[in-house]
Amino acid sequence: MKRWLMDILCCPVCKGDIVLTVTEENEEEIIEGTLRCDACQVNYPIHEGIPNLLPPESASE
Repeated sequence: MKRWLMDILCCPVCKGDIVLTVTEENEEEIIEGTLRCDACQVNYPIHEGIPNLLPPESASE
């Protein structure tokens, strides 16, 4: 995931701000980490550079 995407990403549920936590990155992008919505108290994972922003009810289906 490119770091500049944080300028346009929001929580898919409440449209609020999300907080980025990076666990692995290279010169070009974030490889592993988490996007968290504090309002909804939901974590959205970033795995192999791809953020999974499916809402929690959709992720369990």
